[in-house]
Amino acid sequence: MKVLNLPRLALASAALMAASAALADGDRAPRITPIPVYTQECGACHVAYPPGLLPAASWQRLMGNLPRHFGTDASLDTTTTASLSAWLSAHAGTRRQASAEPPQDRISLAPWFVREHREVSAADWKRPAIKSAANCAACHTQAAQGDFSERQIRIPR
Repeated sequence: MKVLNLPRLALASAALMAASAALADGDRAPRITPIPVYTQECGACHVAYPPGLLPAASWQRLMGNLPRHFGTDASLDTTTTASLSAWLSAHAGTRRQASAEPPQDRISLAPWFVREHREVSAADWKRPAIKSAANCAACHTQAAQGDFSERQIRIPR
C-alpha cells in the first residue's frame, strides 16, 4: 500500500490551482506602475494605456510618429521621446493577447480588444459620454490606475 505525502500533494494542488487561475484570467499582463513622465505626457490627453496592451513594435511606431499621433501633433523633445520609447518597449506586451501587432497600432482594433468588447454595440461607442472605443475611462472607472477588470465597469447611459 502506497502512503500519500500530504504536504507534497497540497503543494502540487496549490500550484495547479494557481496555474488554472492564471489561465482563467485571460492571460492578462501584469499591472505596471507608469513612470511619471508617461502619466504626465500621454495621460494629459487620454488614459495612459498600460504598455502591455501593445507589442514593442507598435509602441516604437507610435513614438516615432508623434507629430501625426492619430490626427494630433503630440510631439515631445527627443530626450523625453527616447525615455518613453525605452520604457514602453521594456514593458510592452509579450503575452499571447498583446503580442500581435493590431491594425494601425490601435489598441481598440487588437483581436483581444474586439473579443473583450463584442457585446458593445456601435451605438454604445457613439454615446456622448463614451465617444469612441479609445475612451477606456468612460466605462472602466479605474482605467487611470491600470485596472480594467469587469468589476470596475460602469457603462454611462
